[in-house]
Amino acid sequence: MTIIIGLIVTLGCMLGGFVAMGGHVAVIWQPWEYVIILGASLGTFIVANPMKTIKDVGVALKQVAVSEIPKKEDYLIILGCLFSIMREMRSKSKADMERHIDAPHESTIFTAYPKILAHPRLLTFICDYVRLILMGNARTHEIESLMDEEILTMRADKLKAYQSLVAVSEGLPALGIVAAVLGVIKAMGALDQPPEVLGHLIGAALVGTFAGIFFSYAVFTPLATQIKIVREKRMRQYLVIKQTLLAFMNGAIPQIAVEHGRKAISDLDRPSVEELEQQTISGAAAPIELRKAS
Repeated sequence: MTIIIGLIVTLGCMLGGFVAMGGHVAVIWQPWEYVIILGASLGTFIVANPMKTIKDVGVALKQVAVSEIPKKEDYLIILGCLFSIMREMRSKSKADMERHIDAPHESTIFTAYPKILAHPRLLTFICDYVRLILMGNARTHEIESLMDEEILTMRADKLKAYQSLVAVSEGLPALGIVAAVLGVIKAMGALDQPPEVLGHLIGAALVGTFAGIFFSYAVFTPLATQIKIVREKRMRQYLVIKQTLLAFMNGAIPQIAVEHGRKAISDLDRPSVEELEQQTISGAAAPIELRKAS
């Protein structure tokens, strides 16, 4: 929604100011200039990126369009699931816990949180590190280092969509110049025409420069920034899991460990102590659905 509002404001101010100066909006409508610029951008984007990244850009744009970022309720269900796991680890044997981790889709713990089961990467992240904790041989700093490395790797993969759009936005002004040069070449072939015709052709050529800069700074750069914001916020879920499990490994009881995880959440999305207690300790609240994530 904010993307649409922003584009409306940008176009409204730009075109309104142009008309107020006495310009004619029809002059800006040069569809073949836009075809040259956007088509060339699409071609270079395809050349520069593997198919997985191209597909991921589509996924990222969808996430931006629907604002698919973790909210307070999403963090509550993650912390609730971790609390249940840690509580069971303190009271059950290693063999009992391994059955939960090895077959999470059959586990009474995970089936209480169906949307975590529908989130394969998050589920795998939790199970992998709980399994390492159960083994009992790894030290806390080793687990922390391994978590950091995996999170950095996932973050790098998730930001490839952002980086690919940034590359497109950086190239658009130059492609706008290419379109303008082609327009000037066309105008040079009409030097024998009246000044009105020649002026129209030159004006149409300059639209290419305008369009390249406009698409770069008013469309693709903001979209890339939005992708980065959304993907960074989605990675926050893994940091919450990391802080919670590390606190548990360092001897914190489950109630304190989930508080470590709560503190890793952004202040805008962070649930209160009372909300966390309701979700994890009292069991009064039913598990809240975790939104679908990649």
